[in-house]
Amino acid sequence: MDGTLIDSTDGITGAWETFAQTYAGIDIVHILKSSFGVRTVENLRKYCGITDPGKLEEEAIRFEQAIIDTSRITERKGITILPGVRPIMDELLPAKSSPNQRWGICTSAARVYATFALEAAGIALPEVFVTADDVKEGKPSPDPYLLGSSKCGFEPWECLVIEDAPAGVRSGLSAGYKVIGLLTTHSRQEMEKTHPDFLVPDLTSVKMKLCQDSIDISVHLE
Repeated sequence: MDGTLIDSTDGITGAWETFAQTYAGIDIVHILKSSFGVRTVENLRKYCGITDPGKLEEEAIRFEQAIIDTSRITERKGITILPGVRPIMDELLPAKSSPNQRWGICTSAARVYATFALEAAGIALPEVFVTADDVKEGKPSPDPYLLGSSKCGFEPWECLVIEDAPAGVRSGLSAGYKVIGLLTTHSRQEMEKTHPDFLVPDLTSVKMKLCQDSIDISVHLE
């Protein structure tokens, strides 16, 4: 979701700045380079040293609320839709729910924040909406995408993942999906190491057409 459909970098940066007041010494620049595509609880465990499950859950809620709060600050950019996303979402809108559902969103964000972020960007929530709350193991585990394809009623080999983060690419590939990687949050070198099937700058390089029983996808490779 973040880095694939929307850009919430300003809000995420603001949330880490807020947490730096509690957890002194965290390296925000380093964190921003490596935390995309990973669940908040796992990032907080790794970078803030939180191990108590109850405390971890409380701080994850506080962190994602901090993203929402800082996204609303006037001088920040807020949450915006990324290039190429709008025409794809418009095309796929009729297939967002049963009995015609053919796509979903699998995100490492918690449901409250993910819902807010998508609505802020003007993206309709699909019926198949897998969040950090729905799985025991987040990306790079295959669990989020295996759950997503199951909810959509398709086998993994019939599905395609679009991902901007190495953890997400690994998750999709290990689930048995084809994967399109985007260069919206990570360098080409970082993404090439994960071996996505295709690698493009952003979704302006991807076209989708809703067909009777499928989605026709074309990828423009530079």
